[in-house]
Amino acid sequence: MPLPAPFALGTFSDQQREPFPGLVVDDRVLDLRGALDPGPHSVQVLLQNWQRVLPELRELAHDDARDWRAIGDLRVHAPVQPRQIFQTRANYLPHVIDRELAHRSPDEPRPPEQARAEISEVMDRRAADGVPYVFIGLPGAITGPYDDVVLPSWCAKPDWELELAAVIGEPAYRITPAQSLAHVAGYTIANDLTDRASVFRSDMPAIGTDWLRAKNAPGFTPIGPYLVPAEFVDDPSDLRLTLRLNGEIKQDESTSDMLFDLTRVISYVSQTARLLPGDLVLTGSPAGNGMHWGRLLRSGDVMESTISGLGAQRTRCVAEEQR
Repeated sequence: MPLPAPFALGTFSDQQREPFPGLVVDDRVLDLRGALDPGPHSVQVLLQNWQRVLPELRELAHDDARDWRAIGDLRVHAPVQPRQIFQTRANYLPHVIDRELAHRSPDEPRPPEQARAEISEVMDRRAADGVPYVFIGLPGAITGPYDDVVLPSWCAKPDWELELAAVIGEPAYRITPAQSLAHVAGYTIANDLTDRASVFRSDMPAIGTDWLRAKNAPGFTPIGPYLVPAEFVDDPSDLRLTLRLNGEIKQDESTSDMLFDLTRVISYVSQTARLLPGDLVLTGSPAGNGMHWGRLLRSGDVMESTISGLGAQRTRCVAEEQR
């Protein structure tokens, strides 16, 4: 899929060589190790010097005399390796309503229409007066946008969760929502896979959610293909997220449906944690997960994920024993 932004950043490799940070323009890649001085060895290094290197990247994007390479000749890795990953739950109104209705008690007296309206009213109050639900992910779950996703043998109910991810460019601590976007270097696509069977501990239900087990298996967070600079994304609150499973649309919604928009999520995280360059802030998944459809992931399934202006992922599921 052609990238509509003037340029983006990514991490690439050639055969068995070390991955390198690359500047992406259309279907070409420029190795930034030799194009910048000093040459960065990773996208993480670029993000740590974001305000200094951004003007240089703008100039390089128009320099046809450089040694550009065809992107089709390179392996595409996750664009950045974050130190911290912050993940948001229950942040799309239709998704929350669907989940609440799916878990209604068998003796629930309210008809579905009434329950839907009342849940929506509760969520409206939460959006006005509440705070996001944010938890921590592990960098070890990150994988590339075209890599196979290995479904562990213990994973009984693997599910997909397409999400918009913001990539931090400037450190942020105790900032306001109005200040949040100034700390964002760019955006990328994330698929925050979940084992639904592991979300709640069966041995200790009262202890609550177990995100370590449910979400952090190796490769459970494909990101990329690129980091698209924030200046090329007009409005992160008006982007279309679409996930296809074996060619069939399962998720298709706008970020405008978020209960807490990106600025509020980043600000909320920053009240507790110090956000660092390269960190990822995932913003929650829209309606249409596997639990909604009654169809969870299986070996051989192919997920294709797009977010307007950010490119596309294509990942295949592989059972652990078949690897």
